[in-house]
Amino acid sequence: MPKIIHTRMKCIGCGVCHEKQPEYWRMSKKDGKATLLNAELKKDKAILSIPESEADFSRSVAADCPVKIIQVM
Repeated sequence: MPKIIHTRMKCIGCGVCHEKQPEYWRMSKKDGKATLLNAELKKDKAILSIPESEADFSRSVAADCPVKIIQVM
């Protein structure tokens, strides 16, 4: 099963992930950074398993991140 992996501490808060995929992302009102919803935290990474049918679109979201802190594996 594919996973979205997000390194939140390096987020610049551009919001492209939330704009393209709001079902997985929210922008924090506290610090303006993106938060991967319902993710499991492991060290400095947020990890969320997603359906195979969402993987290609999630990869396009990751590619649009200007600081390249989103991966889909």
